[in-house]
Amino acid sequence: MTDRRIGWLLLAPALAVLGGLTVYPALWVIWLSLHYRIPVFSISRWAGLDHYAFLAVDPRFWSAAWVTAVFAVVSVALECALGLAIALGLRGQHRARRVALGLLLLAWALPSVVTAKMFEWLYHPAGGLVNFLLGGRLINWLGDPALALPALIGADVWRSTPFVALLCYARLLTIPGELYEAAHVDGAAAWQSFARITWPLVRPLLLVALLFRTLDALRAFDIMFVLTGGGPAGSTETLTVYAYRSLFQTLQVGFGSAIGVVVFALVMLVAVAYLRLIDAEERPA
Repeated sequence: MTDRRIGWLLLAPALAVLGGLTVYPALWVIWLSLHYRIPVFSISRWAGLDHYAFLAVDPRFWSAAWVTAVFAVVSVALECALGLAIALGLRGQHRARRVALGLLLLAWALPSVVTAKMFEWLYHPAGGLVNFLLGGRLINWLGDPALALPALIGADVWRSTPFVALLCYARLLTIPGELYEAAHVDGAAAWQSFARITWPLVRPLLLVALLFRTLDALRAFDIMFVLTGGGPAGSTETLTVYAYRSLFQTLQVGFGSAIGVVVFALVMLVAVAYLRLIDAEERPA
């Protein structure tokens, strides 16, 4: 019992800081979401669940939720697939491996805003590199509602794939080469070695990478805010962009806080589902 009390005593400062920086602000946002509050007009009164009832029938909210879901699912799926493929390529690369790792780290280390501004130039209709490589076609990637979201997904995949690739590559380095040699001696093809050796050993780590990337994608804000601001015609407006506009552009603090609470609840539900999946994966059969 003494050791337990000492443990809690040592944890107390960290728990106090964590409570002050996360728990209290989260509770305050929930409290704000239950009020009509527009500071510029000095409006502040109890709303109860009115904001949440409005969100349930708000077409703009459901459109933002759909954009968020598509962005998260497509970008994370591409990042995991490409990241694993890059990791497999790096493992078989014997020359210039350090250069390749450095380039991966460079893409991951760039701030999101810098990446967004870089892709703003790449997607430029008249002078962008993407259109130049396509033969000089004047494609308005960020101004066309049908192309804006795929363009954002492409930028996010370029920025985040190195994270998955480096995690998978680190795991591949820990797999003993003797396993592949034994499989080769037994006549196993390359795809059989991957299915029987590589995939079962990489899958648990890939689930962890999938968890982190999904949570990041659901909360993504900077890249779409810089590139499109949620446009054109709301085609790239995610829940976080909708919350930002409600909070800081229209100054509807209570309504914007309600959207933030919904995003928080969504992220928590996804995190719990992933953690249960990871726990089931690690549990012995």
